Amino acid sequence: MNDSIALEIINKIFKNVFGRENPYPLNTILEKFAFDVKLPKQVNDSTTNEITWADSINSGRFITQENMRKRDKVDGWMLPKRKITNLQELLAIWRTVNLTSTERTFDSENVVKSDTIYSCINVYRCSNCGKSKNIVFCDNCGSCEYVLASQRTATSVFCIRTDDSKDCSNSYNVQYSNKVSNSFFIQDCFNVHECMFCSHIANKRYCIANMQFEESEYMAIKKVIINWILKS
Repeated sequence: MNDSIALEIINKIFKNVFGRENPYPLNTILEKFAFDVKLPKQVNDSTTNEITWADSINSGRFITQENMRKRDKVDGWMLPKRKITNLQELLAIWRTVNLTSTERTFDSENVVKSDTIYSCINVYRCSNCGKSKNIVFCDNCGSCEYVLASQRTATSVFCIRTDDSKDCSNSYNVQYSNKVSNSFFIQDCFNVHECMFCSHIANKRYCIANMQFEESEYMAIKKVIINWILKS
């Protein structure tokens, strides 16, 4: 996994969601679509000074999961007993071993710039994700595939900015919804297909701003909205 592969994944997502090629570089994708997603932050391994990525930066002292395991095999993490005369000495000793592990991955492949990843393949700068494949700039997503800039979402595919939702596909900017497909700007909806700017409705097709349209009318407006999303 690298920047080029991440862009390939993003391009495939764009084609499925917008029917267009992705026109943006990675930094613009991050700023335009993932600006509010909790992502791992860049820090330095305190033992080697190499760049690494961490979910939490509160401790200020870090070690990559790989370097932590290397030390465990070579020297171990136990220290010889020594006399301690005051609390400051104890805290100083603790500081030598109290390093926050970073880039933690478990049963995963091709993961970069990410932390706390379980059973995933092809992950680029994500946090707390599991059983997912081909995800970029995501936080707390599970059982997802080809998902970009999404949070707290499950069992979804080909989605961008899908938050607190599940069973969504080919959609953009979906919030707190279930079974949404081929839709944009959806809030608190259930089982909607080809809808835009809708909230609090269920079992609908070809609706815009909670108003019913004919399919031909809807598709004409959808083209305008796609242009607006990608140019704004």
